[in-house]
Amino acid sequence: MAVLPVRFTKTMRDKLAQVLWVLNWISIITGIILFSLGIFLKVEINKRQDLMVERQLQSVPNMLIAVGLIACAINFLGGKICYDCVDTNKFLRWKLVMLPYIICTFFFTLSVLVGALMCYSMLGQLEESLTLGLRDAMRYYKDTDTPGRCFLKRTVDLLQIQFQCCGNEGYRDWFQIQWVSNRYLDMSQREVVDRLRSNVEGKYLTDGVPFSCCNVNSPRPCIQYQITNNSAHFNYDYQTEELNLWMRGCRQALLDYYTNIMHSIGLTVLIIWLFETSHVISRAEEKTVAECCKQTTATFNNSSRTKTRSSCCVHDMS
Repeated sequence: MAVLPVRFTKTMRDKLAQVLWVLNWISIITGIILFSLGIFLKVEINKRQDLMVERQLQSVPNMLIAVGLIACAINFLGGKICYDCVDTNKFLRWKLVMLPYIICTFFFTLSVLVGALMCYSMLGQLEESLTLGLRDAMRYYKDTDTPGRCFLKRTVDLLQIQFQCCGNEGYRDWFQIQWVSNRYLDMSQREVVDRLRSNVEGKYLTDGVPFSCCNVNSPRPCIQYQITNNSAHFNYDYQTEELNLWMRGCRQALLDYYTNIMHSIGLTVLIIWLFETSHVISRAEEKTVAECCKQTTATFNNSSRTKTRSSCCVHDMS
């Protein structure tokens, strides 16, 4: 429904163009923010890429980087158009570009919304990627002499220390894999040989965990071997007493970490999308006002002088 008509004079149009020029430069800043968020997310994912299975996780940061660069280009062009709109003659050069430009800004604004939604939708893929990636990293923890895997022990230990976690789902995950290399097993001991023979796959499985699982806040010295053997330790009951190990699994710890990042980035991108949506409406308004304000020229036959006057336009705000 149409509201009261608004009469735009040339002065009002010039002021509107100046306001839109400022808004375009603000949008360039938001584009830089989107680009920076994409770079930040890409770096955070690459930091722990060895603990993840590739699940097209790079699509989200790549999307933010691309949208940020496009935002800078589109809004720089928009700033130039708004600057030239002050002069009607200069604006005529952009007249044919305005409609395609507004269409491009509409699709750009839609891509910003898609980027925000992708930040929230990737959490499911991230959880699956972390689950499989941590499982493989723990499996290859002992392969310190194998090229391409020798760094995984250090990576997993630093992860468990930094995030105060243990195992994939919990510390018992270490009971199900051999995390001590055969190189460091004393085959002269009968206990070691019997343990290897007792396992169908010939693995050396123990109820122990790596040192990085130890809780540094525990007053008791770390019990990382024979965790389920009460008789092996003084005044100890693993079923009733709180263990001096990190109880949280590393999958959940990393998932919480990345969830906080993705929620913060997603909220920021949504705010930018709301701003860009209002900016698209302003661009359309500028196009309507600029095209309806025409310059008329009256030439007098009895004089060689040409008088030029600018007409105003009446624009319905609906």
